[in-house]
Amino acid sequence: MKTNDLIIQTTTKVVFFIIFLFSIHIFFAGHYTPGGGFVGGLIMSSAIVLLMLAFDLKTVQEMLPINYTVVTAIGLLISLFTAAGSIFFDVPFFTHVYDYFNLPLLGETSIHTAMFFDTGVYLVVVGVTMTIIQMIGGDE
Repeated sequence: MKTNDLIIQTTTKVVFFIIFLFSIHIFFAGHYTPGGGFVGGLIMSSAIVLLMLAFDLKTVQEMLPINYTVVTAIGLLISLFTAAGSIFFDVPFFTHVYDYFNLPLLGETSIHTAMFFDTGVYLVVVGVTMTIIQMIGGDE
């Protein structure tokens, strides 16, 4: 017997994007206030888990055909290369560098090396969390 979860599925489709945007906000706000890659990644994972609760694991894998192991590996490489950049520029390990750039639509914006490291952390957290949840949820 198939249940009719129309209300939860419709609500989840809207709430998913709200949580996703909040995750991105927390990611970017983390450079000046609490938050960052780890917290943003956890929030993003919770949005995907919400999809899994409203739909089933197979449906979510069809909607988001993402290999989370690859996401984890890409995140680790980004974090590693950001940290290793200090070796190439002969400065202390994890030296933070920033500069201001004039970006379209955003105007003058500072871009930090910490942002690239946080991007890697964000991807690692989403990748590892979702890999664990899919492994647990995939057991019958």
